[in-house]
Amino acid sequence: MKLNQVKLGNQGLIVPKIGLGCMGMTGFGDADMYGKTDEKEAIATIHRSLELGGNFLDTADLYGPFKNEQLIAKAIEGHRDKYIIATKFGWEIDDNEQVTWKINGTKDYVKKSIERSLKNLKTDYIDLYYMHRLDKNTPIEETVGAMSDLVKEGKIGYIGLSEVSSETVKKAHAVHPISAVQSEYSLFERTVEEKGVLKTLNELGIGFVAYSPLGRGFLSGNIKTIDDLPENDFRRGIPRFQEQHFYKNIELVEAIEDLAKEKNITSSQLALAWIISKGILPIPGTKRRKYLEQNIEAANVQMSESEIQKLESIVPLGTDTGATYDDFGMGLLDY
Repeated sequence: MKLNQVKLGNQGLIVPKIGLGCMGMTGFGDADMYGKTDEKEAIATIHRSLELGGNFLDTADLYGPFKNEQLIAKAIEGHRDKYIIATKFGWEIDDNEQVTWKINGTKDYVKKSIERSLKNLKTDYIDLYYMHRLDKNTPIEETVGAMSDLVKEGKIGYIGLSEVSSETVKKAHAVHPISAVQSEYSLFERTVEEKGVLKTLNELGIGFVAYSPLGRGFLSGNIKTIDDLPENDFRRGIPRFQEQHFYKNIELVEAIEDLAKEKNITSSQLALAWIISKGILPIPGTKRRKYLEQNIEAANVQMSESEIQKLESIVPLGTDTGATYDDFGMGLLDY
């Protein structure tokens, strides 16, 4: 079950075929992300992932805020060199550790953010540093220029962007080579494909990282009613999980589950194998060893062209499964 490695972009970054999204391992303020947290199990999940070759961890200063980076620091203590750490900045967090809900990509904020993340992760370098969202009031050239300085200083290895358009990617890449772009991507969310972003990345030799590759848990098949989501779960505020979309989405998941049963795998494994078959790196989030092991097994699932076509016929490109964020969150995407 040991994971094979792949290139992420053409700047030299080598990662396993599946990464580990760590956001749900800590809460946000007083709320939980994807259910109750369990620090001990979360750390055990990170350690188990490493045993299986899954040493690529994805976090952000926003998660917590800061709690997630601090948890990872605890998990990797004494073994920093064995892990590839990706973190993100851009959501403005003030000196009282409060999120202002603005995006800040100014040169000064880039410098402030990196020092904070290095401190919270208890490391002197970050392998892959992403701009979490585009600051529409700051030229991308300024933000990436500041990130480029961090590469020269040895504080970061590679530069990434998140939820950006082809135009933004091209402008950024002209300032400093971009290694990876991370956006939401799954059978339920293919905007980057529809908008031509994936085509641009392929042309420029930039890797693509798919967050929420299981449709924020929908594609696991574990959610059958809205009551399956905890009361304070942030997903209750997302259109995809609200009544006008929920039951149609359940029907799609059931059809996907039927196809997965034919291959004797779970719907989650089928959804991940589909992404991997496209040369894309999924980073499913989990805080439990059981699900981590299932996810990693998906890297060994082979899909034929006819199986891919059959799966995509269930959820054709352009299918409306509901927006991935509320109106405020959607307004921050660069499409």
